[in-house]
Amino acid sequence: MEPFKNNISPDLVQNLGCLLGRHLPDFDRAAYEAAILSKLHDLELKQRARLIADETGRALPEALPEKFRILLAILHPVENEGVDRASDGQGIRGWGMMPLGMVVTDYGLGDFDSSFALLKEMTKRATAEFEVRPFLAKDQSRALEIMAPWVNDPSVHVRRLVSEGTRPRLPWGMRLNQLVEDPTPTLPLLEALKDDPEEYVRRSVANHLNDIAKDHPDLVAEIAARWLKGADKPREKLVRHACRSLIKQGHKATLEAFGLKPPEIAVAGPEVTTRTVTYGSSVAFQVEIRSKSPQPQDLVIDYLVHFKKANGSLSPKVFKWTKVKLAPGQTLSLSREHAIRPITTRVYYGGTQAIGLRINGQDFGYSKFELVMTGN
Repeated sequence: MEPFKNNISPDLVQNLGCLLGRHLPDFDRAAYEAAILSKLHDLELKQRARLIADETGRALPEALPEKFRILLAILHPVENEGVDRASDGQGIRGWGMMPLGMVVTDYGLGDFDSSFALLKEMTKRATAEFEVRPFLAKDQSRALEIMAPWVNDPSVHVRRLVSEGTRPRLPWGMRLNQLVEDPTPTLPLLEALKDDPEEYVRRSVANHLNDIAKDHPDLVAEIAARWLKGADKPREKLVRHACRSLIKQGHKATLEAFGLKPPEIAVAGPEVTTRTVTYGSSVAFQVEIRSKSPQPQDLVIDYLVHFKKANGSLSPKVFKWTKVKLAPGQTLSLSREHAIRPITTRVYYGGTQAIGLRINGQDFGYSKFELVMTGN
């Protein structure tokens, strides 16, 4: 599999050198490319983008209007392409926007209007979700004032930028502490985008709300309840994705927004059927759920794996399982396997672990198993 860092490639550097040479009369293309290519191989993705941004910024004219004019001129003429589209002799797009966006933030923080006009064009060719964030951190009101009309822009990338770029806790992006503390300034933007015709935009709105839920769960539950009234399938899907963390946590107001009441059930299990699990294999478990309600009831069934930590304590991680409608008196039998195999986000420790069950936010049962790290 191609290393992720190769999205910022020597081909991109050569395309940049060619395009800059068309607009800079005294540009030393060979020196520009050599300064980057001599170091590129050993750098990771962000470091590669940073190196290209530094060399490109130095190569461009000192005056900001001229600097930005040339950046605009070397953009690919085809707009609204995905992030995976490579740059070519016609212009820069896709991953090439990463170093060019850095140039904008390096030099443009003193000129919001010019910078946002350029970032708006850049995002049409990939995304500028990371580059708008330093502007939001510097002057949130001014940045939001510029971005607010973009909720009606014809470009799906521009509309998504309004939601994605303002996420309080965007992965890989700088944290917007002001919005972490008080997310209400972005709520009118999310309101305007919640029924966007493109799922690409609606999913960003959902992820933005999920960010907010980490710090303001009751606020997101209130929004969910309001948006679910008369919701069509796309909006319901958005809200469910936005509330995925709160549902897993069993947040009462969120569950109520989805019409999920405390379950009236009898539970046998979960019972682990593989008491000893070798690292690299799976733990198997089963459960039996019987309805005690005189009415049909909707159940969201998740399971918890209580992983052993380095200090010997157990830390639960919630995993989605299934959603069912249980008839009065009905008994439901379920079984599942959970793989215990290498993943980049978890370190496993041998010893006692456990499986639990969470139904409509309430926890049921606890069954232990031993993890053997042989073969690690």
